[in-house]
Amino acid sequence: MAPQTDPEELLTRVSDDDATVIGPVARRQVHGHPDIIHRAVHIIVLNDEGLMLLQKRAADKDIMPGRWDTSVGGHVGFGQTYEEAALREAEEELGVRLKSDMLEDLYLLKIRDPVESENIRTYFCHHSGPFQPDPSEVESVRFWSRAEIEAALGTHIFTPNFESEYTAFIACPRGNLLR
Repeated sequence: MAPQTDPEELLTRVSDDDATVIGPVARRQVHGHPDIIHRAVHIIVLNDEGLMLLQKRAADKDIMPGRWDTSVGGHVGFGQTYEEAALREAEEELGVRLKSDMLEDLYLLKIRDPVESENIRTYFCHHSGPFQPDPSEVESVRFWSRAEIEAALGTHIFTPNFESEYTAFIACPRGNLLR
């Protein structure tokens, strides 16, 4: 079971272009303060059939509870690399222990909205499960086809971050693997 969200958890504050680490910032300071840019990670998981794993966020999450989101996502702790955070989040959220060579670095996605500003390093991974989602983080997981995702875009069942992520993923070379 993942630890409960700690508002004092130290995250990595960075410059807009992600080139400079400014220093640590408490989690409580980043949500609601979009002028503070911090790092986050996502992993897009496709199974052997080319379907995308999405997670339904737990109902008590502080941001976008109950919405479908990227396979894995979370903040980068201060002093962590993007990759270290991705591996930690996969274990915390999905109960899977990935290895570095299972991750492919795809792109840096910048999300800027009224709630927060994140520089998100997105990784790609093939994995068909089994998954053991942590109920404090994830209500459920399921694989989605391209047609199912595209039919649901704009209906408010997905997080806005996932909709931005989906657009970026489809445009990248790995996007053609989604069936």
